[in-house]
Amino acid sequence: MSLIPHLNGFSLKNKLWHAEDVALSDIAKQFGTPTYVYSKKALTDAFNAYEAACVRSNGARRARVHYAMKANSNLAILNVFAKLGAGFDIVSAGELARVLAAGGSADKVVFSGVGKSKSEMIAALKAGVKCFNLESIPELTRLNEVAGSLGVKAKISLRVNPDVDPKTHPYISTGLKGNKFGIAYDDVIATYQAAAQMPFCEIIGIDCHIGSQITEISPYLDALDRVLDLIKALDATGIKIHHLDIGGGLGISYTNETPPAITDFANTLLNHIEDKGFGDLEVLFEPGRSLVGNAGLLLTTIEYLKPGETKNFCIVDAAMNDLMRPAMYEAYHAIVAVNDQSSASSMTYDIVGPICESGDWLGRDRQLKVEPGDQLAILSAGAYGFTMSSNYNTRGRAAEVMVDGGKVHLIRERETIESLFANEKLLPA
Repeated sequence: MSLIPHLNGFSLKNKLWHAEDVALSDIAKQFGTPTYVYSKKALTDAFNAYEAACVRSNGARRARVHYAMKANSNLAILNVFAKLGAGFDIVSAGELARVLAAGGSADKVVFSGVGKSKSEMIAALKAGVKCFNLESIPELTRLNEVAGSLGVKAKISLRVNPDVDPKTHPYISTGLKGNKFGIAYDDVIATYQAAAQMPFCEIIGIDCHIGSQITEISPYLDALDRVLDLIKALDATGIKIHHLDIGGGLGISYTNETPPAITDFANTLLNHIEDKGFGDLEVLFEPGRSLVGNAGLLLTTIEYLKPGETKNFCIVDAAMNDLMRPAMYEAYHAIVAVNDQSSASSMTYDIVGPICESGDWLGRDRQLKVEPGDQLAILSAGAYGFTMSSNYNTRGRAAEVMVDGGKVHLIRERETIESLFANEKLLPA
């Protein structure tokens, strides 16, 4: 039996699954499948849940939200958040270009990532980003040189690796000694002192991000305490920290996980910072999955039902190139029949795609009452769904639509086969 997560924006009405006020079956008829479907209401409500903690009762700011857009970088989604007042956390020059194209402001952009190229640094400096989160001495040295060549100062923050176990999947853990991210805790003071000597770098913050899909608050509090100790130690050396970037990583419910409510989570961290005597710091949140994960689903059509000796297979038109998380992480996504009133017999299926790989599966051992031609909705696919998709097997990537009440907007056209090799060239005759 599929475990259905708590959803906002998607519901079962009269035995038909809906995105807000629109039946998913109608979306499938209009736009075809596979198609990613997003709820504007769910996006907005998730953002406002952070804002409820970030804005004091008198209207003053406690903290700001910088959306970690690697989770989902569609321009329409970025535009929704930009209009709500969000900043953005980026990891490439391409993401910076997307923010600007979507109406975001460069001075609300934090540039993260371990491998920024010289050209990316130039683009970000010329745009005027809020801050660079730096992760090594070589990166610090390069940014100082690039900023000097442009005659500007780069505002910087160093990402601390606090060696805290986030208790999540090893592929999405980022705050342990063995991870590639951040500066080792014992090296942070010396690295800040080196940064203070860089003429074209201006220290403004400190950054920490310990992982993704974290469903407990305790790892955050452990990391916070270690970073706050560093801020105090830096102050004693004459290095003033103006903002604390506590990253993102709050998990969502895919099945029966019980992560803290967004507002409670944010309030707990902000109150902890204030209680420790650091209430004067500007605080940055960088949520990704918790803003978009349960605000989207992947709509797919059943091509064949293939009974087997040990397994029954439900073969659909979506595949691992459309949603990589199950193959990559063995991640669970709840899967439901769009029409919940089928007269078909209930059977246990593995839901698989047409890709020529045994790893091309989207769900295992799911109880479904379906027939060929029916649609399925793969839930909780708003984060790391489309952004991780590919053209493997020369498959065009899915269309994306956003539902706003009773209206459906196409926010990304389905790729055509011809477009996939439009930039390729044959050898000369």
